[in-house]
Amino acid sequence: MQVTETLNEGLKRGYAITVTADELDAKVNEKLAEAQPEVEMKGFRKGKVPMALLKKQFGQRLMGEAMQESIDGAMTKHFEDSGDRPALQPEVKMTNEDWKEGDDVHVEMSYEKLPEIPDVDLSSISIEKLVVKAGDAEVDEALANLADNAKDFEAREEGAAAEDGDQVVIDFVGKIDGEAFDGGSAEDYPLVLGSNSFIPGFEEQLVGAKAGEDKDVTVSFPEEYQAEHLAGKEAVFSCTVKEVKAPKAAEVDDELAKKYGAEDLDALKGQIRERLEAEYSGAARAVMKRELLDKLDDIVSFDLPPSLVDAEAKQIAHQLWHEENPEVQGHEHGEIEPTDEHKTLAERRVRLGLLLADLGQKAEVEVSDAEMTQAVMNQARQYPGQERQFFEFVQQNQQMQQQLRAPIFEDKVVDHVFEQATLTEKEVSKDDLQKAVEALEEE
Repeated sequence: MQVTETLNEGLKRGYAITVTADELDAKVNEKLAEAQPEVEMKGFRKGKVPMALLKKQFGQRLMGEAMQESIDGAMTKHFEDSGDRPALQPEVKMTNEDWKEGDDVHVEMSYEKLPEIPDVDLSSISIEKLVVKAGDAEVDEALANLADNAKDFEAREEGAAAEDGDQVVIDFVGKIDGEAFDGGSAEDYPLVLGSNSFIPGFEEQLVGAKAGEDKDVTVSFPEEYQAEHLAGKEAVFSCTVKEVKAPKAAEVDDELAKKYGAEDLDALKGQIRERLEAEYSGAARAVMKRELLDKLDDIVSFDLPPSLVDAEAKQIAHQLWHEENPEVQGHEHGEIEPTDEHKTLAERRVRLGLLLADLGQKAEVEVSDAEMTQAVMNQARQYPGQERQFFEFVQQNQQMQQQLRAPIFEDKVVDHVFEQATLTEKEVSKDDLQKAVEALEEE
């Protein structure tokens, strides 16, 4: 077998591979010899069929396998010897398409190799770590929200008109063109005015209603309403207001704490403080990660495989196009040409992706089975009732497994870099942290 370099330009590589007819023949004979002990043929005992007869019977069929295995073996040996890692699947094509048995096989292989990643002195990187303490004001605000969520409703005085935020208990019957429709009726329904839980315009028309009052509410179903037979149609709901209730926030006391599973109010405050500081820490980490990636992007430079950059640029352009055109659900649209801005962003993503992968490999960072299982479980929650099917889908889909594994791996590598870098803590306010997070979203 002969492998000859035909292209060496930047990261692009090309090779001509020749598999001789003798090598193919030897490969076929090897396969026949492996199979011979198990072959049965009329007139011969098991395992005693002559090789010449086996070759006549099965040689042609095994030739294709031998050819593929020889080429695959040549490629594997080449990558082992050269140390090259292809950025994408190499392109392989047979150049003598008029090949016939007894001829050598000529193949061309081309690919872009992954670049050599320069070493980075991680200890030289300085990162600012924003620290936010959950003060009494933030804890009290969270407690007030919990009390509001746990609010009850008390009957207003007789004759009081319903206000926005009140709860009205109603019976209603909905009709279109004078005919009642399925799902358009209920009794003793508790509706909070301003909750936007009913068709737009419905709740507003009940503001000012009083207990014991009958009121017709006229609304139009949205054009995109999920029930097609109702979409866009005008309906009249005959409502009877049975009660009008005003909201009353729960008292901030030990009883409220127990409703939320805490032993007492002090314990609930402690839990809230921990949760808030965990949220602040997560937001601060996102800011730190962006600062780290920006610094790595500035200090590390190496050649990038054009194929990876082009593929990433197209993906970015495609994703942004769909964000700007949300009404287009499928991919039945023309080709979206990446802009220079897309290509610049693609170069950054590819460079950082290759760098983080290299750092993770050198640090022997791995994603454990437990971490993968947790990631699958988190994703499966988005498909209630179909969790088992989702688990099976992931088990059978290598691409989906990689999509779930990649962000876990990246975060573990980033944590590894943080451990090596110099971190300087800076205590800031919640508002300052919020501004830093908003700045990330604007970039």
